[in-house]
Amino acid sequence: MIVSTFLLCMLLGCVTGFLAGLLGIGGGLVIVPALVYLLPSVGVEPDLVMPIALATSLASIMFTSSSAAWAHHKNKNIPWKTTRKLVATIALGALIGAYIADVLSSQTLKVVFAISVILLASYMLLSIRMTKVKPMPGDKAVELIGLITGTISSLMGIAGGAILVPVLTYFSMSIRHAIGTATVCGFVVATFGAIGFIVTGIDQEGLPNWSLGYIYLPALLGFISTSSLFAPLGVKWATKVPVKTLKKMFAAFLILVAIKMIFK
Repeated sequence: MIVSTFLLCMLLGCVTGFLAGLLGIGGGLVIVPALVYLLPSVGVEPDLVMPIALATSLASIMFTSSSAAWAHHKNKNIPWKTTRKLVATIALGALIGAYIADVLSSQTLKVVFAISVILLASYMLLSIRMTKVKPMPGDKAVELIGLITGTISSLMGIAGGAILVPVLTYFSMSIRHAIGTATVCGFVVATFGAIGFIVTGIDQEGLPNWSLGYIYLPALLGFISTSSLFAPLGVKWATKVPVKTLKKMFAAFLILVAIKMIFK
C-alpha cells in the first residue's frame, strides 16, 4: 500500500504542479482532500489523518512553489516591493497555524477546511466581474493581510494563493502579478508551516512508519517527484491565457473543490 500511495501521489503531483504554476495555489486544495482518502488505506488512525494531510501538503508545496516562483521571477511577474512586505508576517502566521492545528481534532480541521474552501469559492465566483476598486493599503494593513493569510493557509494545508490572489486583485494588482506574489508567499507559508508540523508532531504517538513529525514521507516523495516538473508548464500557460479566462478558471477550480468537500 505504501508503494501504491507513492505512485498515486506521483500522478497527483503532475496536476498540482501544473495548477501551482497556472494559478499560484501550490496544489494544497488538491493534495489535502486526496490524502484524506488515501491515508486510511495505509493504516493511519482517524485522529491523525487531517494533521498528516495538512503537513504533507505543506511540505510538498515547498518544492512546487519554489519552482513556480522562480519561473514567475524570470517572467517578471513578481512585484517584489509588495511581496517583501507580506513575507515576514506570512511566516509568523504559518507557524501559528501549525500550532493551532496541533490542538484541534481531525474532524474540526476538516470542518475548517471545508468552510474555508466554500467561502473562497463563493468570493471568487462573485468577484469574476469585479474591477480594480481600491489602491494598495499601507504597510501595516499589508502585514496584517500576510499574518491572516499565513495562519489560515497553514490550517488548510495550502499555499495561500486562494486567499492572496483575490485580495491583491481587489487592491488593484494585476492577476498575473498577484499570482506571482502568491507563489513566493506560498513557498514561505509551506516552509514555516511544515517546520511547525514537524516540531508539534515529532513526539506524537501512532504515526505511520516513514513519518517526519506529521509529514508522511512516501506521499511527499510521490508529489515532489513530478510536481516541480509541471509547475513551469503552468507558468507558461499563465502568460498565454487571457486575464478573464484565467480568473474564471481559478474560481471554477475552487468551486469544484468546495462541492467535493460538501458531498464527501
